[in-house]
Amino acid sequence: MPNIKSAIKRVNVTKAKSLKNVIRKSALKSAIKKCKIAISAGNDSEAVLNNTVSLIDKAAAKKLIHKNTAARKKSKLAKALNKANGAAK
Repeated sequence: MPNIKSAIKRVNVTKAKSLKNVIRKSALKSAIKKCKIAISAGNDSEAVLNNTVSLIDKAAAKKLIHKNTAARKKSKLAKALNKANGAAK
């Protein structure tokens, strides 16, 4: 544990930010799972995909995930939706 006042404050700030990041990442993962379930079920998956893509973009903008990771996740979801729509037709 640090002894200097500013170092103690930095530890507390880092803990708070880490907790927020964990919460945001968990919410992002949940949204991606819900999107995958909606795509497989085939009910209103376009709207769910749009919301999920928006969340992924926001996470990348806040440096929560890397921009290439965001692009990869969006691509996989869009590919799954296109495959599901192709199979439905």
